[in-house]
Amino acid sequence: MDTQCIIKENNRRHEQVNKPYNPVTGEGCHGKRVCLKVEDAPFPVMYLPDEMMKTEYCIQLQKYGSIKKLYEANNIYPDKDEYESFWISFCELRYIYDYEFYAYKCQTIRDKLTAMEIPFKLNRGQRIVLKKFEERRRGKRPVRARITKCRQWGCTTFVQNYMNWIQTIHKRNWNSVICAHVKDGSITARSMLERTIKNMPPIGNILFSIKNYQNTQNIKEIPERGCTITIGTAIEPDSVRSQDVKMAHFTEEAYYPNTEANNPALLETSIIAAIPPDPDTLIVCESTPNGLDYFYEQYELAKAGETSYDAIFVEWWLIDIYSVPFNGTYYNRYGKEIEGTIGDFIKTLNEYEINLFNNYPECTLENINWRRVKRADMPSEAKMMQDFPSNDIEAFQESGLPAFRAEDVEALRKDCRIPVAVGEIAGDCLPALSKLDPKRRKEILQNIRFEEDKGAIEDMNSDQKRKALVERNKLKIWEYPDTSIRVSERYIVIFDPQKGLSESADWGVITVIDRYWMMYKGVPEVVAEWRGRIDKDIAIWVAAQVARYYNDALLVIESNTYDSDIKTDESELIFDTLAEHYSNLYSRTPTDKIREGLPLKYGFHTNKSTKTMIIANYVALLREKGYKERSNDALNEARVYEQKKNGSYGAKEG
Repeated sequence: MDTQCIIKENNRRHEQVNKPYNPVTGEGCHGKRVCLKVEDAPFPVMYLPDEMMKTEYCIQLQKYGSIKKLYEANNIYPDKDEYESFWISFCELRYIYDYEFYAYKCQTIRDKLTAMEIPFKLNRGQRIVLKKFEERRRGKRPVRARITKCRQWGCTTFVQNYMNWIQTIHKRNWNSVICAHVKDGSITARSMLERTIKNMPPIGNILFSIKNYQNTQNIKEIPERGCTITIGTAIEPDSVRSQDVKMAHFTEEAYYPNTEANNPALLETSIIAAIPPDPDTLIVCESTPNGLDYFYEQYELAKAGETSYDAIFVEWWLIDIYSVPFNGTYYNRYGKEIEGTIGDFIKTLNEYEINLFNNYPECTLENINWRRVKRADMPSEAKMMQDFPSNDIEAFQESGLPAFRAEDVEALRKDCRIPVAVGEIAGDCLPALSKLDPKRRKEILQNIRFEEDKGAIEDMNSDQKRKALVERNKLKIWEYPDTSIRVSERYIVIFDPQKGLSESADWGVITVIDRYWMMYKGVPEVVAEWRGRIDKDIAIWVAAQVARYYNDALLVIESNTYDSDIKTDESELIFDTLAEHYSNLYSRTPTDKIREGLPLKYGFHTNKSTKTMIIANYVALLREKGYKERSNDALNEARVYEQKKNGSYGAKEG
C-alpha cells in the first residue's frame, strides 16, 4: 500500500478502536444485548443482556416504556422515594446479569496516573477475557483459563474483581485462593481486594466488609457472604493450600519457584484437586512469559485443546495506553523524538513493523510509534517480545540462536489460511493391507479419490478442536489438483516419515507443492498437507496415494527411517515394493551412475551436510519470500526452531 492508503486504513482502525463503549448504558458491552427504552429512567436508553430482558422487571418496563406508567397501570402513584427504590432494585437485578455494569458501579481501581480511586471500566484486553469467561459461565461450564499476557494491562485486577463478583452476587460460602509469585504481589493483591470491598455501595441494604478470618493474616473473609479469600505466595506454598476452595487464581505463574520440592505443578495440584468441575467454579493461571517452562507447556496444551482450559492471549496493542499520537513529531527506530508527519513515519517502518501493520488489523501506527519508545528502554528485542508480545509464539521466543529471522517468518503469514477442504485420500484398497494382503497392493493406488470431512473446516476454526483434527490424520487441501492442463513435474510431494507413534514422537508430514507459477517467474506454493502419526509401512502408501491424486507427482521421501531395517517381506526393501506400483519416485543415485549399472537409491537422505544445506536454503526462501506457505502451524514451528550449543538444529526444549 502507498502512504495515503496506509493512513486511510489507520483511520479506519481508529474508528473501530474508538467505537462507543459505555458500561452504564450497556452500549458496546459484551454479549447479545437488547435495547430497552424507559423515558423516565436515569438512563432512558439501555442495552441489556438478553437473559435479563426475560425477567418480569424488564418485560413490564418494555411494555410500558416508563416507570411511572408501569406504576399507574397497577393503580399506584409513586413518590420520589418509591422511584428511587424501584431504580435501585432494577440496578441490583442488573448486577446479576451484567458484570461490566457491576464493575463500573460497584468496583474501583487505583488510577496509574493520578493514584485516585476510579470506577472499574474494563479496557479492551479485559473485555476479551471477560467474553471467554462469560461464555463458559453462562453456558453452565466451569471457568478454566491459561492467559499469556503483556505487562500492565490489568489482567490480575480483572480476574480478582471477577471473582469478587461471583462471591458477592452469585454464590455464598464460595471460597477462593489467590497465589502470587512473590510477597510483594501478595500484598498488592490483598490491598487491592480490601480497597474494592471497602468502596462498594450497599447491595440489598447490606454493606459488605472484609476482615481477617479467625485471626489469620493470609486469609480474609467477607462475613456477609460467608466467603474466605486465601492470599499467599508460591514461595511459601503452605500459605495458600486449602481444603474447601471453589476458585483459584495463580498470578505470574511463570515466575514461581521450580524445584523438586516446590514447583508450579505441585502447587497447582495441591489447590485445584479439591475444586469440582461445577458451574461458577474458576481456575485461572496467568503470567507474562518467562521462557519455555511449566506455564508454557500448559498453555500449549490448552491451545491444542488437550486440557479443559481455554488458552487466551491478549496482544499489547489492545491496551489503550500503549499508543503515542503524532503531534508534529514521531519516534525513530532508536526511540528518539524527531519532527515529522505520520507520512514521514510510515517511510521509516522496518519490515517487522510493516508486518505488524499488515498482519494484525487492530494494530495502529500510533501503537507502533509507542513500541519504538518502549523498545529503546529494553535491553534487547527478545526481552521486548517477551514482555510485550505480538502473538503467543513471540511471547515464548527466547534469546539464543533461532534458525530463522522472526520477521522473515512472519512475512509469510499473510498467505496462510483455513483449507478449502479437509478429508482423506482413498483407493480401492486400504494402505493398511499392504503387508497383510500383498496381492492387493496395486489396488491401493487405483481409483484414487478425495473424501471430504464436512465438519472438519468448522473444527479448523476452533482452537480446541484443531489438535484433535490433526490426530485424525487428515489431508488439508488449499488447492485441488489442476487437471485442466498437464505440466510435467508440476506437483512435488514430500514425505517426512514419523519417528514413532507416541505422543512425544515427531509427526509424519506429507506436503504438496505446486511449482506451476515458477514457469512465469512466480514462486511455488503449498497446496496440501497431511500430518499425523500412523505406522510407517502404512504412511508411505498414503504418501503415494496423495502423489497419485496430484497428477502422479514426483514423490520425494526422506529415506533415513526406511534405510535401516524395515522390510515388506524377507527380501525386498519397502522402496522397491512401492516402486513396482508407483514409478515417479525420487532417487538420489546420480543419472550417470545409474547408466553404469549402480542400483537406484530411492529417497532423500538427510545427514549433517544435507540438513545444513536445507536450512540455508530455507533461510534464503524466507528472506526473499520465495514460496507461499498456507499453514500457520508450519510457521509456528519455524519460530521455535533453533541452533543448539553443540551446533545441531532442532526445536526449542519443550
